[in-house]
Amino acid sequence: MSLTTSVLGLKLLQEVEKVHQSILTPETIKFLATLHCYFKPTRRSLLQLCQLQQARLDAGGLLDFNPQTSWIREDLTWQAASPAPGLVNCRVEITGPVDCKRVINALSSGAATYMADFKGLYTTLEKSFHKCSKTG
Repeated sequence: MSLTTSVLGLKLLQEVEKVHQSILTPETIKFLATLHCYFKPTRRSLLQLCQLQQARLDAGGLLDFNPQTSWIREDLTWQAASPAPGLVNCRVEITGPVDCKRVINALSSGAATYMADFKGLYTTLEKSFHKCSKTG
């Protein structure tokens, strides 16, 4: 499909490269255009709500729970179902620079496992060493 191709009133801004033509067939592009047209009003509405919420936050407003769901928070007998056996000890990897604060927070978190990303630390040290060797 070329730059001048229009699908359901939507104009393609870029040609489909030859390597992608087996996936982005004319039928696929028409399907994606149909999805775009179908969900466009909802997407725009949600984006507008996000912008309004951001304006409230920028003006000093705070996040809060949806008032329509207050009944579930006020019901002291309500409980969520227990997690499935495979999710009881679910793990999440959070990696980042190795600095004192992060290591202390990780070790104090109560997590069963902690993984530190020393690669970033090594890169920083390596840059420092290169600076030293160039000046010295």
